[in-house]
Amino acid sequence: MKFSRTEIIDLVKAWIAISIAFGIVLRGEFGFIESFILSGLTVGIGFLLHELAHKIVAQRYKCWAEFRSFDQMLLLAILMSFFGFVFAAPGAVFIRGNVTTSKNGKISVAGPITNIILAIFFYLLLQFSSGYLNIISIYGLRINALLALFNMIPVWNFDGAKVFPWNKTVYFTVVIIAFILMLL
Repeated sequence: MKFSRTEIIDLVKAWIAISIAFGIVLRGEFGFIESFILSGLTVGIGFLLHELAHKIVAQRYKCWAEFRSFDQMLLLAILMSFFGFVFAAPGAVFIRGNVTTSKNGKISVAGPITNIILAIFFYLLLQFSSGYLNIISIYGLRINALLALFNMIPVWNFDGAKVFPWNKTVYFTVVIIAFILMLL
């Protein structure tokens, strides 16, 4: 995988901003520092690996792929978090090259599948954890299931808008698995 300096800066900036936003929302429960760390280890890693999954699959198809942060949306996410909720559109992996509907569907589904794998990992960790690790596991499970499900909305630039036209079976399989994980 190849990264430009701009891409690395944008990935780190988005990871920190998302962790701050979710840390602010959770601060009443744990305090900001603990909430920031919890968010960085769960939603932050979920976001980062989601975007890297898109990049890896796109580059396997010999496409140029780089993440760019949406700085205004990062700022909006932090500002909204003071009102108790976060709507985050931290950025996207921009892709150029020979991208067919099939390739675009596979590139797009890679992110939500990564969040499903992370949710399963956190679920398994939950079975053997206690204390703060238990809290990380619960939050990691929920947030990654939510990220997978949210990104599968089949509208606008969400992943679901590219997966649904490509393969409805894959689309509904991912949605159902993410929904079940949300219920755990």
